[in-house]
Parts: sequence; C-alpha cells; structure tokens
Amino acid sequence: MLLVMVDGIDLAGKTTLVEAVVRYLAERGVVARRHRGMLARRHPLDRPLRWLSMARQPDSALTTTAYLFAGFALDNLLARVQPPAAEGCEVLIQDAYVDRTVAFGIAGGPYLAARAALRWPQMFASFDLAVHVTADIKTRAERLHGRDHVDVRDLRSAQDEPFANRFHHALAVMGRRHRRLITVDTTGRDVTDVAREVGDAILALPRRTTR
Repeated sequence: MLLVMVDGIDLAGKTTLVEAVVRYLAERGVVARRHRGMLARRHPLDRPLRWLSMARQPDSALTTTAYLFAGFALDNLLARVQPPAAEGCEVLIQDAYVDRTVAFGIAGGPYLAARAALRWPQMFASFDLAVHVTADIKTRAERLHGRDHVDVRDLRSAQDEPFANRFHHALAVMGRRHRRLITVDTTGRDVTDVAREVGDAILALPRRTTR
C-alpha cells in the first residue's frame, strides 16, 4: 500500500483536493481512501491529545510539544508494528499530518519543540509521496469568508503574511524527509485539474507489495 500525504496551510484547499484525488483514482480502478489523525491503528494518547485545541496551536507551546512528541513521534514507532487498517486499499491518503504541526509551531513561536522537529525530522513518519498545497494570500482570504467557523489558524493563515511565510519555510524543510515531494498551487485552478496532477503523480509511483 502506498502512503500519500496532503498537507499545507489552512484555506489552501487540502481536504477538497484529497476528496477529488480519491475520486480521480477510483475512476482509474485504484482504490484509495482518505485518512485523518494518527497512522497507527491504536495510539494510546490519541484521545487525551484531543483535549488540546489544535485550532489554537500557533499560540501554545504546550500543544505544539504534546502533539509533536506524545503524538506524532510516538505514532511513527507504533505505525511500524500497527500500520493503518486499510484492507483492500491501494493508496492511503493522509489529510494533514505532522508537517503542518511543525510549521504552525515555527510560525507561531518559534517553539523549542518545533525547532527540534526541524532539526531531527527523521523522528516522524515519511510518505511515499508528500503533496504540499498552497494558495496565495488573497485567495486564502477570499476562502475565509466562505467558512461557517473561523479559528485562529484560519485568521493568521489568511491575514498575516509574515506568519504564512514562516509556515511555508518550515513546511518545505519538513518535506525533505519524504521519498518524493511535490507542491501544488490551487490559486485560480479548478480542483479537478489539480487532482489530475496529484493523481498522475501517485499513479507514477512504484507499487509496494508490503509496507
């Protein structure tokens, strides 16, 4: 099974893109599934971590530290013996992961835990393909007005350009650990066009018989 990650700044269109890629692959006979959260089937700290608000993570060193080490670093170890449950699935597409957590920790801090993660990214799971999704700040601001619920990350992603620049720099550094990395810009593009680009990149990956 191939592991693909789609990540990026808020309002770039990650979730919409993931859903479109799943449909694109299905049309070509490839079974793909969207996945959120930790990779390991059973993560003992997943539920306790949810008490910490990820929506306010850029303003919290505690939340950043807890998720990076008690969450994602541990997940990397657990997933080696308890990989994601995806019977019959050929491609698992992770909708957001540790990359954005580090990037928000750098952009909002920079917090010590996020600095450590940038220094030692091998602590975290890598993917066969990582897709970093972006859009210009004007587009992100326009998408902000269409949301029913707006949190701190949305506001800073859409209105604070220096914050967004720090985020993107950290995201690019985290992306170096993946087997392959592509960046797609959704500004002014139809999602089906972007999904085709990402889907074709997935189809070009060598298939794995085991994981």
